[in-house]
Amino acid sequence: MPDTETNTTEEIIQPEPADTAGAAENTSKISPALKKELKNIFLYILIGEFLLIGIYLILNLFTGLPEYLKFDYTVILGAVCGGGIAFLNFFLMGLTVQKVASDSNAERARNRMKLSYTYRYLMQIGWIVTAILVPCFNSIAGIIPLLFPTFGIKVASIVFKKY
Repeated sequence: MPDTETNTTEEIIQPEPADTAGAAENTSKISPALKKELKNIFLYILIGEFLLIGIYLILNLFTGLPEYLKFDYTVILGAVCGGGIAFLNFFLMGLTVQKVASDSNAERARNRMKLSYTYRYLMQIGWIVTAILVPCFNSIAGIIPLLFPTFGIKVASIVFKKY
């Protein structure tokens, strides 16, 4: 997704010219399309988390499982926090796309999108490291929810034939 061109932070973070002030006001609100997609993403994450926790509960019926498959509070905490990070990632991406779509300067819009991608990627990497290193989170249950929005979108496109 990222281009091979490199830009300095100074080039990316520029004040908006006065002619786009009206467009910036319109992007400060969440569009109805984004609200609809956020509801869908929340639903995909919620369904995925119920399935994930259910699988952990079913596996807990068996004995002799490795420690990372045992069900306890760390599974729920990891799943909820991982789902929150996944939702936040999609929300921030939606806001960025909304701002980029209303920007008349193509170069600034592209730079804004690249910067957003970088920060969102770093946020997810930071969560993955946290989920692995901090013992109050089950790392598997914390990392898997990051995949739920993408998986939910793909399943919904197949089931509801949204192409």
